[in-house]
Amino acid sequence: MGTARVKGEVLYSNPLAGPDDVADWVAEGPLKLAGGRGALQLSGFLDDEEFGDHAHWTFWCPVEFPDGVRISWEFLPLAEPGLAMVFFSASGHGGLDLFSPRLAPRTGHYPQYHSGDLDALHISYFRHKHAEERAFRTCNLRKSAGFELVAQAADPLPPAGDALDFYRMELVKDGPLVEFSINGLPVLAWTDPGGQVLGGGYFGFRQMAPLRAGYRNLVVARL
Repeated sequence: MGTARVKGEVLYSNPLAGPDDVADWVAEGPLKLAGGRGALQLSGFLDDEEFGDHAHWTFWCPVEFPDGVRISWEFLPLAEPGLAMVFFSASGHGGLDLFSPRLAPRTGHYPQYHSGDLDALHISYFRHKHAEERAFRTCNLRKSAGFELVAQAADPLPPAGDALDFYRMELVKDGPLVEFSINGLPVLAWTDPGGQVLGGGYFGFRQMAPLRAGYRNLVVARL
């Protein structure tokens, strides 16, 4: 893992082979870490039927990235139901650092992220939590604060029982442009029409319980 200053070079890489690889990451909410299949396995440790929306969590990479990056990782759903998403270009209101003590505490409860004191983009790319999501599967790109749905596209990922191997996710963030693909298949593209165009910031994973999923090979590189 490390940082590069030359355009085109890797800014950060992490094999995500197990919990030791994310010892410096920041967990918000009831996150459970495990290893297996050469990957980091993430799930929650609270019963969502008992704790509801407070059973979900967010897990931040501790490195702040510039704009103009390509972010890739591999994802494998292991046990459903649930939902997986990523946050990117995340920072506090007014240019505050994401981890500034001046921001409100965060515990994994979703409204703290989409309608609180954070600015971020987030893509939910595995929406298998609720029956209506499983019946018509989409990828949703939202801009926050404000929870604005700015783009939507079909989700090609299968249910966990049909997933044979890891899927390669790739996200491009370049000024107003956001592009997202899975295994090289273009899924979603959006250009911010103006106003507050988000720039650099932090990247993080999020899941809704009781999803259990594997992650590996996170790479962030300059375009």
